[in-house]
Amino acid sequence: MELGINGKRALVTGASRGIGRSVVKCLAREGVIVSAVARSANEVDHLIKSIGGTEEGHLGVAMDMVPKGAPEELYDKLNTKKFNPIEIVFHNLGGTLNITDPLCSVEDWRDIWRLNMEIALTLNKLLIPKMKEKKWGRIIHNSSIASMENQGPVPYCAVKAALTAYTRSMGRVLAPDGIVMTAVLPGAVFTEGGYWDTASTERPEHVEKYLEDRMAIHRFGKPDEIGNFVVFLCSEQASFCTGSIIPIDGGQGRGFFGQ
Repeated sequence: MELGINGKRALVTGASRGIGRSVVKCLAREGVIVSAVARSANEVDHLIKSIGGTEEGHLGVAMDMVPKGAPEELYDKLNTKKFNPIEIVFHNLGGTLNITDPLCSVEDWRDIWRLNMEIALTLNKLLIPKMKEKKWGRIIHNSSIASMENQGPVPYCAVKAALTAYTRSMGRVLAPDGIVMTAVLPGAVFTEGGYWDTASTERPEHVEKYLEDRMAIHRFGKPDEIGNFVVFLCSEQASFCTGSIIPIDGGQGRGFFGQ
């Protein structure tokens, strides 16, 4: 299938491991020039070298996106002839921050909001005007099946639900300008060094029961099973996916979607 994105310029946040890393590699295989952002300089450098390095036009940016002003600083770094305009964005930042108390402080709620939604909103505000000028763009948010049903910590579920609703609503707003905004809702994906990797060693009985009871496919997802689908959503072939909300969860979720 011809995806039609060779030579496009993409930004991937949270790029050093798991789904983000997979998306970077999958995009690069399609000839996309990728800017990959993560906190670890070593991991970012290794990732960029693995896809051809700066000689192929790719860029690695090691920075923490959470501090105030960080998204704007990143935009300034990319606002060069080489990377401007960014035409494809995959927002991969997110997580629970280990905040599990449903009665946690407002400050904790703000931290969850910042990581899972506010950074993406800020970058979108900066990047969308150029997409509108070109009448083409692809913005994909990494949400979660927890955004559509009650599974996981309340603050995380609630903010991911807001991100999913934002995607669905904003997708309609952007459609006339040739910009397709979507969200993927992954289930449990195994990432080296991630939660399920640690649990497999420390609590194997818990993992076995989880896979048996919760995962219809009886295994974890693989990063590339998300990454390859995300790249399709970045493509010309996804032009009819206006505001699409797509679970990719191995049958883990049990909600119905009124799309």
